[in-house]
Amino acid sequence: MSNKASQLKAFERLLVIMDELREQCPWDKKQTMESLRHLTIEEVYELGDAILDNNLDEVKKELGDVLLHIVFYSKIGSETNDFDIADVCNSICDKLVDRHPHIYGDVKVKDEDEVKRNWEQLKLKEGKTSVLEGVPKSLPAMVKANRIQDKVAGVGFDWEKPEQVFEKVEEELAELKAELNKGDQDAIESEFGDVLFSLINYARFLKVNPENALERTNKKFIKRFQYLESKSKELNKPLKDMTLSEMDVFWEEAKSL
Repeated sequence: MSNKASQLKAFERLLVIMDELREQCPWDKKQTMESLRHLTIEEVYELGDAILDNNLDEVKKELGDVLLHIVFYSKIGSETNDFDIADVCNSICDKLVDRHPHIYGDVKVKDEDEVKRNWEQLKLKEGKTSVLEGVPKSLPAMVKANRIQDKVAGVGFDWEKPEQVFEKVEEELAELKAELNKGDQDAIESEFGDVLFSLINYARFLKVNPENALERTNKKFIKRFQYLESKSKELNKPLKDMTLSEMDVFWEEAKSL
């Protein structure tokens, strides 16, 4: 592993390359914060995939891509004299110091939960009117629900026991079933959303990340279905011509792989 000096030298090299690209490359010269935005989101998702796959070599590469975007935005900010990479670094350093008074001050905490509660209270003292202000509007719905629940729990708005949350899941399922019997599509969608929201909340009590859990199931399903497709090709029999019982044989085989 490299030492601090070599780390700083590598970061300086990236800053120099960014300056050169911004001055000389036709593509880099025309980029704006708005044009980079969707690419940044894509890079973060690719990093997320690498983390879920536990592919540390890819994690390293994707972190580089994300870091490049941070440097790119900072370069654009410096061109309008709004901020540069030093401002970005100092801003997050100041925030970390201010929000960790148990490290940089005389506040005492007993556990992680108390740290999180203090964090949300400190944000309110900084001028935020709601603990939910920091939840990005454009987050995917499942991630957003998880963040909402995590944040309100940080100020004490939470269930006391996991059993209470599971009872809420069952209550929401009963309400969904009642609306299914009535056949009102709008009400069904609303109750279905309540079921998902309560399940995401329950996941938090189980210390399960719902996004990771669902993506794990997605990957598992893809692997099994692709095995089924490969067997279909071996038999020279299209899936649409196979019965469900025939498919189930290969599906069970895939589960044992």
